Amino acid sequence: MTATFECRGLSKHFGATQALDGVNISIAPGRVVGLLGPNGSGKTTLIKLANGLLSPSEGEILICGSRPGPETKAVVSYLPDKTCMPQWMNAQQLMDFFQDFYGDFDRQRAEEMLGRLGLDQKQKLSQMSKGTKEKVQLIMVMSRKAKLYLLDEPIGGVDPATRDYILDTIIRNYDPEAVVIISTHLISDVEKVLDEVLFINQGKVTLQASVDDIRQQYGMSVDEYFREVFKC
Repeated sequence: MTATFECRGLSKHFGATQALDGVNISIAPGRVVGLLGPNGSGKTTLIKLANGLLSPSEGEILICGSRPGPETKAVVSYLPDKTCMPQWMNAQQLMDFFQDFYGDFDRQRAEEMLGRLGLDQKQKLSQMSKGTKEKVQLIMVMSRKAKLYLLDEPIGGVDPATRDYILDTIIRNYDPEAVVIISTHLISDVEKVLDEVLFINQGKVTLQASVDDIRQQYGMSVDEYFREVFKC
């Protein structure tokens, strides 16, 4: 079976700064993976490389067997760590925008999720609260029938009820044969939806393991084990 997401000796440096150092990863289809590490560990750099926003310094990254490019952009759905949608648009215009750009966009799915949100689809994004914008952006991302979902801090900076909504939306709406990679610091919140985790520190992957293996081997939750490994 071809890995959905694979890194082979992947390195990225910015001048003298080594952001990623010889990363090797292989993730099979049908997995929800937590990308976990302290600030500055390389998580966002890895996600940007996978999305084709950066180029490797050494090694390679493969999405469904192909290097990032137009072919992979058609199967990757990316949620950046900041709201990046045009603020003058309303939800209907945003759906038009996604439908034009992505052949795998399921408008019916998006409309159903927006309906459950009770959102006025003619309200401009600029008039929405931060939490509502986060939800709308996630709905657009999860309404694609992608092979790989890259979610960078999807629950950062929102209230606990919104976090629950976002995690429920992720789990209910991804293709079970796809891979979801979630970068987050809020491990205790997201742990319940994860199949496996990647620990990354100073640009190196220090652990790739299933959530069940961590609990059985160490007698801890992922959050507890992370705190133990990365304690100051």
